[in-house]
Amino acid sequence: MGYSISEILSYTFMQRAIIVGVPVALCAALLGVSLILKRYSMIGDGLSHVGFGALALAAAMNLAPLKVAIPIVVLSSFLLLRISDSSKIRGDGAVAILSSSALAVGIVVTSVTGGLNTDLYSYLFGSILALKQDDVVLSLVLCAVVLFIYIFFYNKIFSVTFDENFSQATGIRAKNYNMIIALLTSLTVVLGMQIMGTLLISSLIIFPGLTAMRVFKSYKSVVISAAIQSVFCVVSGLIISFYAETATGATVVCINLVCFVIFWLFGFIKERN
Repeated sequence: MGYSISEILSYTFMQRAIIVGVPVALCAALLGVSLILKRYSMIGDGLSHVGFGALALAAAMNLAPLKVAIPIVVLSSFLLLRISDSSKIRGDGAVAILSSSALAVGIVVTSVTGGLNTDLYSYLFGSILALKQDDVVLSLVLCAVVLFIYIFFYNKIFSVTFDENFSQATGIRAKNYNMIIALLTSLTVVLGMQIMGTLLISSLIIFPGLTAMRVFKSYKSVVISAAIQSVFCVVSGLIISFYAETATGATVVCINLVCFVIFWLFGFIKERN
């Protein structure tokens, strides 16, 4: 039986998914551009694995998932920066160590406590049914905080993203703003895990920025394009997953992939001409 858009949006779980999905998509796209340009794009993937470990612990102790995952993932993002800055382990190496360790802890805890339950399965692969009223309120508040901080420190983040050494020379405390980027990314990862799942949330951070860069060249135009595309992919992915009865996160990623191919072809033709 076919459904109209108005009928789909009449369902409470769809309303919640879109209300949370749109601001999360915005946050992910904005931060993703900076992470890509800083060659730190895999941080989202690493933190999502940490998120799975935190969710497994929360399930084992019968605690609220987000309230456990948020502080653990935030602390892990700071630890990741510290490991990368203060030792011989750099970038992707630090991410690999942290993500694999957290994933192993999550798997061990899950196996000891009786395997994947419905909630953990939803967080692993994403589900529009996983959002509860309390989660929606907390997600909206934290998304508002992320967007406010990003906009307020936009110029500093822009400077640190393109030339960290020059930023330090001009008096900007680059390490502090790197920590802000890490904080905002960790919050976005945790919030996005509900819809995208821990296995796919990093794609929501990386795809929009990479896609926009195929066509646009200035930082501002890339950010705007990535934000618009990210919101479009999440909303259309939610609706299509409802129609097709497919996993939400995977559907959103597939739409992002289609957008990437279209932008890549357009950019290729533009360069040839």
